[in-house]
Amino acid sequence: MSELALPGKVDIEQPRYDQTTYSGRAKHFFITTNPLNIFASSKQLEHAKAIVERYRAGENVPNLTVDELWRAKQLYDSAFHPDTKEKMFILGRMSAQVPMNMIITGCMMTFYKTTPAVVFWQWFNQSFNAVVNYTNRSGDSPIPLKQLGLSYVLATGGSITTALTLNSMVKKSPPLIGRFVPFVAVAAANCINIPCMRSRELTNGIPVFDENGNRVGTSSRAAASAITQVVVSRIVMAMPGMMIVPFIMNYLDRKPFLQRMPWLNAPIQTGIIGIFLVFATPLCCALFPQRSSMSVNHLEPELKEKLLALPTPVHNVYFNKGL
Repeated sequence: MSELALPGKVDIEQPRYDQTTYSGRAKHFFITTNPLNIFASSKQLEHAKAIVERYRAGENVPNLTVDELWRAKQLYDSAFHPDTKEKMFILGRMSAQVPMNMIITGCMMTFYKTTPAVVFWQWFNQSFNAVVNYTNRSGDSPIPLKQLGLSYVLATGGSITTALTLNSMVKKSPPLIGRFVPFVAVAAANCINIPCMRSRELTNGIPVFDENGNRVGTSSRAAASAITQVVVSRIVMAMPGMMIVPFIMNYLDRKPFLQRMPWLNAPIQTGIIGIFLVFATPLCCALFPQRSSMSVNHLEPELKEKLLALPTPVHNVYFNKGL
């Protein structure tokens, strides 16, 4: 049994695993995106919340072990907003990412040939993304509804337009080529949605810190770097399921059992995508450190001059990249 978790002995405000290493970040996100957390009952969530709040208040919870404390903290983080402390809408939680994206991606890739199906599933995908963005909005600096609506409309329009345009272009191509259209549409939507959602950061900059955590300014270039990292992570996250599965399904489509029972196409494809997403989601979230860094040489000239002119010059700054 692990040692007792005495008040102040375990820093539960930081991730349990070392976030400077890829393996530590991957472990953290495997826990954060664990789809099993979505099945936690209200009683279990409230119990986890009580443990976390009592521990934060400095109480010594009887017989509480380190592992039990971390399990409670991880379950608490999966369901309660970090700023408002309110229970989040279930479909907006990180634990819902794998099952929801499995269903949406599976349907987008199964019903990619007809215009009504393309429009519906691309719209549904962006609607889900909007729910996630709204649920996980900052409590201190919430995304204005106008900005959320604009990014939703632009991303939905971009993904639908991309999908329909590419579908018309590949009509005479081999069937396999058409299976990649949903991925291109999703990638295009990410390139539109995330920068739109975080446009205020590009305009006003995000806080940057020195290696000791002291705020040394704000930078739009750091914001651009952070947003680029998130876009890359989201696109790479979609690649295994949307780039490998078409080859698998193109092979299975020629098999007698699928020709006899074509209705199996959707559940088989969705299941395979789900297997990929269970691993791709946390592994791709971990691609870049949450606390990213940038050389001052890449910052705005005035901020660079200010930091290099300090009594102890700052050569690298750090910032939160977001998710």
